[in-house]
Amino acid sequence: MYNAKGLLVRIVRNKLWRFGYRRSFCSLHVTSEDLDNQVLVEGSGCSRTAILNRPPALNALTTHMGMRLHKLYKNWEEDPNIGFVMMKGSGRAFCAGGDIVSLYHLQKRGSPDAIREFFWTLYNFIYFLGTYLKPNVAILDGVTMGGGAGVSIPATFRVATDRTIFATPETVIGFHPDAGASFNLSHLPGRLGEYLGLTGLKISGAEMLACGLATHYITSEEVPVLEEQLKNLLTDDPSVVEASLEKCAEVAHPEKTGVIRRMDLLDKCFGHDTVEEIIDSLEIEAGRTKDEWCTTTLRRLKETSPLSLKVALRSIREGRFQTLDQCLIKEYRMALQGTIGKFSGNYCEGVRARLIDKDGSPKWDPPSLEKVSEDMVDEYFSPLTPSEPDLDLPIKLRESI
Repeated sequence: MYNAKGLLVRIVRNKLWRFGYRRSFCSLHVTSEDLDNQVLVEGSGCSRTAILNRPPALNALTTHMGMRLHKLYKNWEEDPNIGFVMMKGSGRAFCAGGDIVSLYHLQKRGSPDAIREFFWTLYNFIYFLGTYLKPNVAILDGVTMGGGAGVSIPATFRVATDRTIFATPETVIGFHPDAGASFNLSHLPGRLGEYLGLTGLKISGAEMLACGLATHYITSEEVPVLEEQLKNLLTDDPSVVEASLEKCAEVAHPEKTGVIRRMDLLDKCFGHDTVEEIIDSLEIEAGRTKDEWCTTTLRRLKETSPLSLKVALRSIREGRFQTLDQCLIKEYRMALQGTIGKFSGNYCEGVRARLIDKDGSPKWDPPSLEKVSEDMVDEYFSPLTPSEPDLDLPIKLRESI
């Protein structure tokens, strides 16, 4: 006979073994406790809190974390004794995104099914979160990037702090903004979404509040006070949760040098139809104004994968006319093309240069914007094969609830 935890270990071991984790599983001696500890749970009154708990990896998301979060949130949604839920991170991050280094090693080992499983699991949870029936709060105290934004922006309330650093830096590693980013970024004011998605540059918690990515702002030292206040609530009413958040909320003032203070210039430069025109516009403004912001933005764009820039621009522009589920289905296709398909070389090269060898000199393919054809961009948005199944989201079920 096996107890529940023992059975979980067997199931996870079999999955990992089948998907190509043989060496890592054996060497790390993964137990059910190790896996469960990647997402901890706190409960108080009628609320529950999911805690992302991989602080050495800045709480980067794994397939198991996605599975566990989905299971927890589903159980909490169905439990009449639970009124609202929260999510936060351990250490100095909320969540730095997906575990891109693990995906890199899976690709190198030839384990495409494990990569499919990761994106399938994460995107299904994000859709579930985006259609969640109970109030949910994300406390973004620290690094919040990539997939970390994906599992927090759909929340009813997003609390940023003075420690929050937000970015969608996927183009810098030869990938594209994903995990619902084409939906989230495309609904920001003006052309801010294009700027964030193409450059991957950071904004602060105060800037998140100013542009609507966050709903509330507090100082980091006030987070324990806010959490205690929320834990004492006995409610499933979002207006009551919001009133409690408002009691702790503070006024946030974006820095004068930040991008939020340059929205007119940003709209002027990033409103063009093509990446080439965006860069040309920035170069004109840099020469005319000598503005360091223009120079920094140009430098970042010229360091980034040319194919990723064109793919990201198209994805975000399409996102303005798509629902969250449509964006996730589209991004799932793109994610597979970018990690195990024809264009996976850029992802591997970007991760190698930024995070493995850390030489900072990725060799992109194609190496320049003029060599990125429209056919390449079109193919990036297509299934890997004609028979490749699209992301299967429970759209009819969730929309009928």
